[in-house]
Amino acid sequence: MTVTSPEFLARLVDDARADGVTGFVAAAVVTDADRVLLVRRNPGDFMGGMWEVPSGKVEDGETVLEALHRETAEETGLTIETVSGYIGHFDYSNSRGGTTRQFNFAVTVEKTELIVLTEHDAYQWAFLGELPEVSEAVRHLIAP
Repeated sequence: MTVTSPEFLARLVDDARADGVTGFVAAAVVTDADRVLLVRRNPGDFMGGMWEVPSGKVEDGETVLEALHRETAEETGLTIETVSGYIGHFDYSNSRGGTTRQFNFAVTVEKTELIVLTEHDAYQWAFLGELPEVSEAVRHLIAP
């Protein structure tokens, strides 16, 4: 079963619901050689100033895979070419007091530039050994 199959994606959501998770986020881990794309949350946002991988909420009626493609394009202007793997998930408390599960996927994009930010105030291609301020969950996700 591939990571893009409807069965695999449905199982991810079913398992999260069984764990009491109420919100779902799809995240793209975009790499270029030995660097990873990080975007910084706007200062006034929830967890403002924190660096993260491009990610966003799975909307009602949308699959995790659809959200992954949409959010990556909306937040960075990049188009996902291939979803090459499922890296895992982590849970966090969201701004509404519930629990959100972030599903993380390794992706390749058609082109690594030009990054067009719409929801963040900065981006960087960070070397894995020299990460800026990211959450422990993101650090464990992307650090070697």
